[in-house]
Amino acid sequence: MTTPPLASDLHLCLCHGCGMACDIRSAHHCERCGAALHTRKHDAINRGWAYLVAALVFYVPANLLPVMHTEMLGQGIDSTIGGGVLEFWESGAWDIALIIFIASIGVPAIKFLSLGLLLYTAQRRSSWARRQRSQLYRFVELIGYWSMLDVMVVALVAALVQMRELGTIEPRAGILFFGMVVVLTMLSAMSFEPRHIWDEGDASDGAGHN
Repeated sequence: MTTPPLASDLHLCLCHGCGMACDIRSAHHCERCGAALHTRKHDAINRGWAYLVAALVFYVPANLLPVMHTEMLGQGIDSTIGGGVLEFWESGAWDIALIIFIASIGVPAIKFLSLGLLLYTAQRRSSWARRQRSQLYRFVELIGYWSMLDVMVVALVAALVQMRELGTIEPRAGILFFGMVVVLTMLSAMSFEPRHIWDEGDASDGAGHN
């Protein structure tokens, strides 16, 4: 049985801009979108770690600083992410509390752990659970689209409260830091090169190859 040729045998690579299969021998830029062609994402592991560490740094003030200021009946309250979850839960809005908890605490925690695992094992050129790690990377990409739910919930709640003339809600600095966490984790996931999962050899064979 003849083994089908690999993309590298045919000198083909996917454009990282539009996904078109291009012959890297005849062109250095994609014919469709004009993006530069390269077989691997440049310096993928180092850039992935840099974005992930930066996201972890921003995640601290995102949780400690208030994300919104609520003023009702002449009383103003600053709410953090955790405080907002408790307030919505105690007021009976458990559905909004659950959405905020999943979007602002659950999803970031899963992304931090997953990206850290992917980057560490790829850097060590580990052969452990390669298929499962590939599936984990696809899962991280999928949940990345839902990472801005917390920011959207704050905006929707603010609009709802003001429409009903119950009071006023204003965003605070914490929501800005949380937005930065979302962007940085998405950049870390985008920087990761999933083909590193399937690289052969141990760390001594060149873990710095990115």
